[in-house]
Amino acid sequence: MKTTIPAAAACAALFAFAPHGAQAASFDCDAKALQPDEKAICENRSLNDADVKMVTTFELLSGLLAMGARGTLQDEQTAWLKKRQACGADAACIGAAYQERLKQLDGTYRNINRPL
Repeated sequence: MKTTIPAAAACAALFAFAPHGAQAASFDCDAKALQPDEKAICENRSLNDADVKMVTTFELLSGLLAMGARGTLQDEQTAWLKKRQACGADAACIGAAYQERLKQLDGTYRNINRPL
């Protein structure tokens, strides 16, 4: 005799392990005053994933850089955010902005002076 998990129990288990509240890496998707680019990121899984990757990379780099370089990185991030916001809800534009920023962050990482 085959035993199966009742549908209600399966749904309850899935709900218990699902994250509560939508969250991109850099902002709360449940906030009331989201900008058009933020709404698009929250509604698009690949953009949300790009946001997670970008913010994680940015935070790691911030911890590796000296004060002056960290300030430059933060200034570049502020400029990049304005560029992303200029995309409005255009998912293709936002995706391209993330690709460009991740490439820049990768270049910054490759140029960190490391002891031999």
